[in-house]
Amino acid sequence: MIEKLRIHITQIFTALLFLIILFTNNAWEANAPLVTQILFLFGAILVGIATMGRLWCSVYIAGYKTEKLITEGPYSVTRNPLYFFSFIGSLGLGLATETMLIPLLIVISFAIYYPKVIKSEEAEMAQLHGQDFARYISNVPAFFPKISILKEPDVYSTKPIVFRKHIFSALWFVWLMGILELIEGLHEINILPMFFSIY
Repeated sequence: MIEKLRIHITQIFTALLFLIILFTNNAWEANAPLVTQILFLFGAILVGIATMGRLWCSVYIAGYKTEKLITEGPYSVTRNPLYFFSFIGSLGLGLATETMLIPLLIVISFAIYYPKVIKSEEAEMAQLHGQDFARYISNVPAFFPKISILKEPDVYSTKPIVFRKHIFSALWFVWLMGILELIEGLHEINILPMFFSIY
């Protein structure tokens, strides 16, 4: 239930941002073109990190989400690596719009919404895994990774069919970068109308 609600809220927020991007002009383009290039570069770097990070998470979590408590790989440095890398990717996409407003809206929305989601999900995990989860949360940070405590096994068993499905969700950030570039091109050749400018 919580998972479905989270997905629906994320989809609605994404659709609203998409409408803003679709019909606005990037004010930096005319006033400071170098700024747009820098923003896009940092956005692309963050999207690359997020994509690789979500794939790394999927190796460990695919098929095991509620079956067992995952505490290795990315889950050894943060309790919520998928949310962390999703945040990095979303921020990267925001920067790839070459504006300041869109990434700011993304950061604010994450800060307001996701702590509640994490708290709710961790309450469920505590019921499922008891003392094991209590020990886990006492050693591993909730969101921002602590790389010094990374633990990775030499061998890890994955579920290829589930992992393959997870690959597509990780690649969404890359595909959305392409869509943003397409929208920018349509603005430049005056196919898409622009009703106002944003920084």
